[in-house]
Amino acid sequence: MINITVEDRSGDVQTIEIPEGINLNLMEALKAYEYEMRATCGGMALCADCHCKVLEGWDKLPEQQEQELITLDSRPDAEQFSRLCCQIKVNEDIDGLKIRLLSED
Repeated sequence: MINITVEDRSGDVQTIEIPEGINLNLMEALKAYEYEMRATCGGMALCADCHCKVLEGWDKLPEQQEQELITLDSRPDAEQFSRLCCQIKVNEDIDGLKIRLLSED
């Protein structure tokens, strides 16, 4: 199992377990765990509804692609450790990742 610790927008913290070998991105996995996420762009890195701050495990993540950087650049609340959950592939490499979901507004 892949363990991801998630702090939701209310400040509640939960560790979720995602089966290894699942073909999802982190946004899809979070929606499966019923985290509220509009994801209006469907995972294309255009809307930033799945904006999160990486609290631990930044070095485990793949490099950001151009579209993610462009979208985050348009967000006034984006910071150094901001990522879009739709651009993080769920795999064994991200086991132990800790994130905070940020506002969709």
